[in-house]
Amino acid sequence: MDAHPAPFVPPAPKPRASPPSTLQMIRIVYRNPLELWGEPSYNEKWISVSSIGGPLLIANDPGLIRRVLVDNAKNYKMARVRQKILRPILRDGLLTAEGEVWRRSRKAMAPVFTPRHIHGFAPPMLKCAEEFAKRYEAGGTTDLARDMTMLTYDILAETLFSGEIAGESGSFAKQVDRLFETMGRVDPLDLLGAPDWLPRITRLLGRNSLAFFRRIVAETMEMRRQRIARYPDGTPEDFLTLLLRAEGPDGLTRAEIEDNIITFIGAGHETTARALGWMLYCLAESPWEREPIEKEVDAVMASGTGPAEWIEKMPLTRAAFEEALRLYPPAPSINREAVEDDTYQDLVIPKGTQVLVMPWTIHRHRALWSDPEAFIPARFAPGAREKIDRFQYLPFGAGPRVCIGASFAMQEAMIALVVLMSRYRFDTVAETKPWPVQKLTTQPQGGLPMRVTRR
Repeated sequence: MDAHPAPFVPPAPKPRASPPSTLQMIRIVYRNPLELWGEPSYNEKWISVSSIGGPLLIANDPGLIRRVLVDNAKNYKMARVRQKILRPILRDGLLTAEGEVWRRSRKAMAPVFTPRHIHGFAPPMLKCAEEFAKRYEAGGTTDLARDMTMLTYDILAETLFSGEIAGESGSFAKQVDRLFETMGRVDPLDLLGAPDWLPRITRLLGRNSLAFFRRIVAETMEMRRQRIARYPDGTPEDFLTLLLRAEGPDGLTRAEIEDNIITFIGAGHETTARALGWMLYCLAESPWEREPIEKEVDAVMASGTGPAEWIEKMPLTRAAFEEALRLYPPAPSINREAVEDDTYQDLVIPKGTQVLVMPWTIHRHRALWSDPEAFIPARFAPGAREKIDRFQYLPFGAGPRVCIGASFAMQEAMIALVVLMSRYRFDTVAETKPWPVQKLTTQPQGGLPMRVTRR
C-alpha cells in the first residue's frame, strides 16, 4: 500500500467558468449560493461588480478583510440581504443586533464565555457526550449529520441552560432542519430589492418552525423565572440566569433576552455540529489520517487528565478539526455594507457597497493555500498553524463581532471527538454522497449516512 496516498478531495462545487445571467443567479442563490462563485473568486484579491442591489465587493485579500472587519469596522454595518434573512428569525439576538443593542448584549454575555467558565463546562460536556455515545453500542448505520445536531443540542442545553430547555433534542433537530431549509435561505424577492411588505414564500413556509422555537424560549424563560423566585440561592448561575438578571433599564429588555436565547438555541450548536460531521466524514475517507488521531485520542483517554485539558494534548485532532472548518466553514459568508466611502490601497469602496467576505472562497483561494481543495490536516499542525494569516482563516469571523462562543465550540468539539472516536469508528457507506449546501450554515445535502462499529 502507498505509504503516502494522495490527499482526499471532498465534494465541493467547481468554480464557474463564466458568470451566470441574472435569472440563473437568482436560482443559484436560492438553491445553493456555494455554486455561484467563479474562477476569479478563487484567484483574485478582490472583485468589484455591479449587482442588482448596487455595487458589490468580494474581498479575498487578508489585508482588505482586516480593513473591513477590524481596522475600519465602524464604517461597515451588517448587510441588508443578510439582515433580511436572519432578523425575522433572531430579531435582536447577538448575530443580528447592531449599535447600542449589540453592545449591551455582548457585555451581558461576556462573563459566561471567560476561560474559567468555559473550563467549568468541560465536565458536563463530557457527561453529555458519554451519555449520547451509548446509542451507538449496537452499531449499524446512522445519519451522523442529524446525530451531531442532537449531541451539540444536548451539550448546549446542559451547559448554558443547566438542562432546563423545554422540549427534546429529536424534535428540535427536525425543526432546525426545517427552519434552515425555509427561512434560512435568501429569498429571490430580497435579491430583487422588493419592498418588505411583499410576502416572502420562504418565510411563510418557515412560520411553524419559528413558532416552535419561540414557544420553547418562552417556556424555558418561564421555568427559570419560577425557579429564581422560589429558590433564589439554588439557581444555577448559567447563561440563562445571567441573561434574566441582566433585564432592566440599564441592561437588556425582555424581548432582547428572548432573542438572544433563541440565537444560542437555534444557532449556537449548529456550527459545531456541522464541523463535527464534516470532519468525521473526511477522516472516514482518509484512514491514513484517522489512524494517528485514534492513537492520540486513546492516549488522552488513558492519561487521566481532565477534559478541560484535552484540547492542549490533541494537536492532530485539533488540526483535523480546523481543516474541516477550513473546507466547510459553518458560516460560509460574512456580509457588510459600507456606511461611508472608504479606500484600501488603490481600491475605492463607495458608500452603500455590499462587501462579501466569503470564508468559503477565501479558505479555498489558490493564492493563499497550497492544494486548497484537499483535506490536509498537517497545514494546521504546530509549526505550520502559526504561518497562516489571521485574516485568511475565518471559521469564527474576526474583529469586534468575532464569534463569542469560539472557545466554547473548540472545547466542545474536542471532548465529543475523544468520547466518540475512542469507542467507535465511523465509515462511509454506498449512500454517503454529501453535497455542501449553504443554508445559513454549510450543510451536507442528503445527510451523512455512516456505518458505526466498535473499535
